[in-house]
Amino acid sequence: MTEPPAGPYRPLVEYTRGGMVESIHNGAIAVVDAHGRLVASYGDPTAVIFLRSSAKPFQTLPLLESGAAEAFALPQREIALTCASHLGMDMHAEAAASIQARIGASERDLLCGTHEVPDPETARRLVLTGQAPTPNRHNCSGKHSGMLVQARHRDLPLADYVNPRHPVQETILATFAEMVGLSPSQVVVGVDGCSAPNFAVPLLNAALAFARLADPSGLPTRRATALRTVFNAMTAYPEMVRGPGGLDTEMMRRRPGQLVTKGGAEGYQGLGLVPGALQPNSPALGVTIKVADGASRAVPIVALEVLRQLGLFGAADFDALAEFNLAPRETLHNFRGLVVGEARPAFSLDFSGLSV
Repeated sequence: MTEPPAGPYRPLVEYTRGGMVESIHNGAIAVVDAHGRLVASYGDPTAVIFLRSSAKPFQTLPLLESGAAEAFALPQREIALTCASHLGMDMHAEAAASIQARIGASERDLLCGTHEVPDPETARRLVLTGQAPTPNRHNCSGKHSGMLVQARHRDLPLADYVNPRHPVQETILATFAEMVGLSPSQVVVGVDGCSAPNFAVPLLNAALAFARLADPSGLPTRRATALRTVFNAMTAYPEMVRGPGGLDTEMMRRRPGQLVTKGGAEGYQGLGLVPGALQPNSPALGVTIKVADGASRAVPIVALEVLRQLGLFGAADFDALAEFNLAPRETLHNFRGLVVGEARPAFSLDFSGLSV
């Protein structure tokens, strides 16, 4: 039997062929309650890792706390989009355009760039009709549109709103730091794929933020109200957070109002479970997951297995999610349809804790 790898990561997912393990994805997991207690972990929960798009629910908080969302009458559906890594479908692009129209802006003001449309059907249609992807179909267009609204509400320049020294970004960093229980100087700041600042913190600190998103009752009134608005928007409109068939969307649909989830690039995933989701009087929990090599194929297997080990998901959930090729185990087939192996979880959570 091989020894666990040195460093913060341990085996999370195994891919088998011919009865033996062919490939392994390593990683780490933290499960934290809303008071900062580490309830469970696997690997090193103190590993400092970029959240990537998993940070979006917290990057949108100043949009609400500043009064900007209320001033421009953003509905829940559009607030959900500001937290999204969407598939670039028409409903997503139209919602982004609606946010911009409220402040007299357009997608020309977005600084996220463009990329291929993630939704295959939409991408094919655009090709057949001779249309190129535009910034509103970028999976971060909602977040960027929300940043523009913040800037407009504060009478700040829309230009260069992604600059870390722009007041919008300074407020976002300060807010994020509060959510994870750190000072801004303790947050590592990098540049995300969409050109906005992104943040790296220990897994357990990020899990604390997701626990607070699921249960903000111990926080100041303005922060708690903003977090409830984000939670309610994401869980009421999960199709805006990713899209039909996406992991975030389908997991939230399985437990309406009980589970909030947001994935990020390079194998990151954050989840929040509300009080009572697991059993009567169970605490709110935040979960953060990092697949070390960034393999997106491993994330659903790990996330669903974590929810199984915590007791939220069971066989009926996995049967329903199998329709979307989402399952804690995956039978592997070759191009002729022959079964050649399986992808399976390789971890058990350690339910011993410490405090953040």
